[in-house]
Amino acid sequence: MAETIEHILFLGADDSPLLKWLREKEKVVINTSEKITPEFIKQNNITFLISYGYRHILKKDILDKFQDKAINLHISYLPWNRGADPNFWSFVEGTPKGITIHYLDEGVDTGDIIAQKMVTFESENETLATTYQKLHNEIQELFKQHWVEIKTGKCVRQKQTGVGSFHKVKDKDALSHLLTDGWDTPVTRLEEYAAHGRVSKTNWG
Repeated sequence: MAETIEHILFLGADDSPLLKWLREKEKVVINTSEKITPEFIKQNNITFLISYGYRHILKKDILDKFQDKAINLHISYLPWNRGADPNFWSFVEGTPKGITIHYLDEGVDTGDIIAQKMVTFESENETLATTYQKLHNEIQELFKQHWVEIKTGKCVRQKQTGVGSFHKVKDKDALSHLLTDGWDTPVTRLEEYAAHGRVSKTNWG
């Protein structure tokens, strides 16, 4: 029996280490960070979709073409911190920190979970930048561990359960005073803010 060759579309940065790894493992890997259309999918004969740091929401007309073959890599411990800036919110709101690989659906980071892992930090030695990089290192390794079973449809999947939280990009604007050091902001500053219970939990649930 001839080998089935997946035509993989990697939605994310063209300098991603994970893209380089995929291209070493798979015969056909196409990459873009631009918004895609059903016509793009058809023209390139795409059979599997991987979203990693992709900035556009995929609509039903795209997702319907990928039954159990469209996944997303998200640097939060879902259902916590769906949406934008998950690392930032995990410290500000004192919620679980981690990484998740999940199937894509029409919601924002709401699809069934394939694999996830909690990640802990020694906050005294960390900034937003260092924790962000560690989460990306972790999720890339998690993907490599599970890629074969994901590709062949032999991975586990489970519905997301629990309260969880969701944030939009603009939600962070009200807390810009915490980020005077930008990416070099110590996470202890964010944790202190959380410890005083100053954050509204209207984005939970």
